[in-house]
Amino acid sequence: MSDELKQCRDQIDAIDEQLLKLVNQRAQLAREIGNLKGGGPIYRPEREAQVLRRLLEHNEGPLSDEAITAIFRSVMSNCRALEKELSVAFLGPMGTFSEEAANKQFGGLTSPVQCASIDDVFRMVESGQVDYGVVPVENSTEGAVGRTLDLLMATSLHICGEIALPVHHNLLSKQTDKSGIRKLYSHAQSLAQCHEWLNLNLPGIERQAVVSNAEAARLAAEEPGAAAIASRRAAELFDLQVLNANIEDDPKNTTRFLVLSLHDVAPSGKDKTSLLMATKNAPGAMVDLLSPFSKHGVSMSKFESRPSRVGLWEYVFFVDIEGHQQDKAVAEALADLKQRASFLKVLGSYPVAVI
Repeated sequence: MSDELKQCRDQIDAIDEQLLKLVNQRAQLAREIGNLKGGGPIYRPEREAQVLRRLLEHNEGPLSDEAITAIFRSVMSNCRALEKELSVAFLGPMGTFSEEAANKQFGGLTSPVQCASIDDVFRMVESGQVDYGVVPVENSTEGAVGRTLDLLMATSLHICGEIALPVHHNLLSKQTDKSGIRKLYSHAQSLAQCHEWLNLNLPGIERQAVVSNAEAARLAAEEPGAAAIASRRAAELFDLQVLNANIEDDPKNTTRFLVLSLHDVAPSGKDKTSLLMATKNAPGAMVDLLSPFSKHGVSMSKFESRPSRVGLWEYVFFVDIEGHQQDKAVAEALADLKQRASFLKVLGSYPVAVI
């Protein structure tokens, strides 16, 4: 071993010892803060978002912003666990993109709870059986997840966070070559997101939609001649080969997830507020409904209509606006909107997703 190599390794060992001491000092301070709070939520999305944003502002590399957020989310997760191991429900089984999103947001799950459906995620959180839930709400290619929107109409839960997860699909199989594939399993959204690639590379192969990509991977592992579209983690869990990676039609394919809870979130400085609203079916009603946002200088980033299920051809509207409901401009716009809307429900204010 060269002297230069030994010197570098000795420096790394010394830095590691410093890091160990500092991380434990941080954990001790986090524990003291927990004692000083005297109750209340352990997971504070607004505080964690502020921490991550500050770190990214000071990140000079060579580690990427994504690497920095992953490292410090893991640190914060382990510090939280000194107070309590948070239980988080998501659409299972293990290996789904929902699990990946939950792991990303919470820095690793100490008490993961797999659910058979999005409905079950909502029920688990509402009943207090778990602390939080993670559900998909929209994809950049295929649009809104209708079931999540429908459940948000009826739930008493709050949205306390969002996750933007880049989604990379992979063709998985026990087969060593695509020529041996006779059937393909995947979630309907994933089949749609890989539609053109499949037409070019697996024309004529039977495609069957299943409840999740992880379930698709399980079926592909058990059935000769079958394949699945799923994540690399699913390939590892079910001992499948990755025949082709990143087969999504749009390389920027991203799914947005919501974090559900029983509590509100304080302002973080860069927030989003989600609303559910309706108006009477009358000329000019929609223009009148949206005017408070313009009047008070509040930007709208999402507007999605959905059947109200209470009357034929009646709709409710899901809206995302910039800012927190405690911000002066947003509060004034909501007060104005309440006078105009036939129905208004604030689903939650929460930090804008951090990388």
